[in-house]
Amino acid sequence: MISRRKFIHHTAMASAASVLFGNGFSRIHSEANTDFHCFDLHAHPGLFPNKGGKMYPGDQMVLKTFHDMEQGHIAGAFLGLVADGPLLEMTATGMKVVRSYQPGEGAKEYQRQKEVLQGFLKDLNMQLATTSKELTKHASDTKPAIFLSCEGGDFLGTETDLLDQMHEEGVRSLQLVHYAPSLLGDLQTDAPQHNGLSIAGKNVVRKLNKLKMVVDVAHATFKTVQDVVAITDAPIMLSHSILEMEPDRPIAKRSISLEHAKLVASTGGIVGAWPSGFNKSFDEYGDNILRLIDAIGIDHVGIGTDMDGNFKPVLGSYLQMHDLAALLQKKGLSDKDVTKIMDGNAKRVIRKVLG
Repeated sequence: MISRRKFIHHTAMASAASVLFGNGFSRIHSEANTDFHCFDLHAHPGLFPNKGGKMYPGDQMVLKTFHDMEQGHIAGAFLGLVADGPLLEMTATGMKVVRSYQPGEGAKEYQRQKEVLQGFLKDLNMQLATTSKELTKHASDTKPAIFLSCEGGDFLGTETDLLDQMHEEGVRSLQLVHYAPSLLGDLQTDAPQHNGLSIAGKNVVRKLNKLKMVVDVAHATFKTVQDVVAITDAPIMLSHSILEMEPDRPIAKRSISLEHAKLVASTGGIVGAWPSGFNKSFDEYGDNILRLIDAIGIDHVGIGTDMDGNFKPVLGSYLQMHDLAALLQKKGLSDKDVTKIMDGNAKRVIRKVLG
C-alpha cells in the first residue's frame, strides 16, 4: 500500500476546471467570480461501511479528499465520527440499521475513529481547530480548519459526563441522533419513542450549550427539533438536509418541511444544503439551495456535503466547489450572497457558539 506521504506527493495536481455556463441567467447577475472559499458543515473523509457495516477509512480515499479540500479552497469543515457505524449497512435505497449496540460499543467506536482521524491529521501536519480563531488562522493558507464532530450521541446513554471528555478531546459539535434508535430523542428514519427529546436529550442540549459546543439536529424529527429550540441558548445547525419535495424521492425521509427549516433559523442557526441523491442533478441541487434561501433567508443557509459518506451524491468532490459557486451565480445570487452560503453563515454560527 502506498504511504500517506507518498500518496500526497504523487497526487499533487491542478484544480479541476470549472463548469462553463451559458449567458442566460435566471436572475440578474454580472460576470461570474469563482474565487470563493467554502466551509463544509458535515463530512466523513474516506469513511465507508464494509459488508459487516463497520466504518473504515480507505487511506488513499482519505488523502485524496484532504488534498481536494486544499485544492477546492475549503476554509474549514466539521468532520463527523460515526458512533453507530458498526450497526449500519449501505443498501440500494440508503443506510439501514442491521443490529443493536453491544454494551460500551458506541463509545469504543467513537474512540477508534477519533484515533484514526488524529493519525491522518498528524501525517498531514494538521491540527484540530477548537475555537473560531482557527478560522482566521487558516484563512491565509491552503489548509482548512478541521473541527471535530460526532454523528449520533446515542452512546452517551442517559449521562452527560462523557461530553466533558469529548470536549477535552477536541470535539466541538454533537449531532444528537443518527440512524440507531436513540435514548436522546426521535429520529426521522425510525418510529418515535420519546415524542421528541427525552429527558436525557434535554440534559445533553443544556450541557452542549454550557460547553460551547454546536448542537446539530440533522436526522432529528420536527418534534425533536422543537424541543431543542425551546431549550437552547445558542444557534443550532442542521448540518445536512434539504427541503422536502415528492414523497417518493430517494431518502425522502431525510428531507425537512418549511416549518422544520424555520425552527433552525429561528435560533440564528444554519441549515446545510445536502447534495445527496435526493436531488436529481447538480443543477437541481442549486435550485434546492435557492428554495432554502427563499424559505428561511440568505443568512441561514450553508453547505453540508456529507462528503465520502453520502448517498448517490450530485456533488462528490471538493474540486466541484468552484462549480457550485458559479452555479449559484448563474442562478442570480450576488457575490456577497454566494459568500454567505459558501462559508460566511457557517463562520458566523461557529463564532457565536464556540467563541
